[in-house]
Amino acid sequence: MRLIRLWPENSHFDFMRFRRFSFPLSAVISILTAVMLLSGGLHFGIDFQGGTLMEIQARSGQADVGQIRQTAQGFGFGDVEVQEFGSAGEVSLRFPIQEGGEAAQAAVVQKARDTFSAEYDFRRVETVGPRVSGELVQSGTIGVVLSVIAVLFYLWFRFERELAMASIIGTLHDIVLTIGFFVITGHEFNMTSIAAILTIVGYSLNETVVVFDRTRELMRRYKTMPAEELLNLSINHTMSRTIMTAMTTALSLLALVLFGGQAIQGFAQVMLYGVVICTYSAIFISSPMLIYIGLRGSEAVKVPEGRAAAAE
Repeated sequence: MRLIRLWPENSHFDFMRFRRFSFPLSAVISILTAVMLLSGGLHFGIDFQGGTLMEIQARSGQADVGQIRQTAQGFGFGDVEVQEFGSAGEVSLRFPIQEGGEAAQAAVVQKARDTFSAEYDFRRVETVGPRVSGELVQSGTIGVVLSVIAVLFYLWFRFERELAMASIIGTLHDIVLTIGFFVITGHEFNMTSIAAILTIVGYSLNETVVVFDRTRELMRRYKTMPAEELLNLSINHTMSRTIMTAMTTALSLLALVLFGGQAIQGFAQVMLYGVVICTYSAIFISSPMLIYIGLRGSEAVKVPEGRAAAAE
């Protein structure tokens, strides 16, 4: 039985020519991310911002968001954020942190229940105080920074200098574009988002290592081969594996996006975006970066093409 090949065998597709488009595209998105991050910032969730979050669902199947907003604003608990989410009839209310500690936060919940419980079911109620939210921000930031530093150290010692530098640039690129997803789309940034970023860093590392391991192997076989041709050969050799990994991961995440429910949908959406970005980055950012950094040759003797093909 013939095996299904996801990428043609002995393909010589020229990936490196697309660097003239991929580099400006990534640069524009990165600059846009930085500008929007400095001007508007991230849409922090209750984990980091603190306050009271309620999710209610209309028993009739249709929620009057305008009426809910007007009623909630009249409670006198500050500016209330009211928006629809999920399926029809689902509404979230976010109240800011109240002075007076837990008793004040409990009063917000009780007032909302007394007002809306006749027509709405309360699906979720979550309260986070200022001290807890501050600790979560600090812990989350430290966790991300230490994890990224550990990954960068691993890449530096895993590869030769040029390969390590390109891997580090690719990983940082993926982190920036992932943050850009939150900034541009307005997705809520919470502790689940931290977990998504760390997972994407690991996926990015995996994709880059696979391609660069092949690149290093070919460097030792073909000492005099031009950098562009060598990198194209590396990507073509690993393309079947890259497509298989990306497809299986994306299909699993797509199932979570469609059927996983509201609790995990945000995480799955970010991860699905991350799979696309990491695959794109390994092929069109990290690998072409070696052309500009300067791909160093190996001291190995060039192997004749016939013997190299037999070794495959």
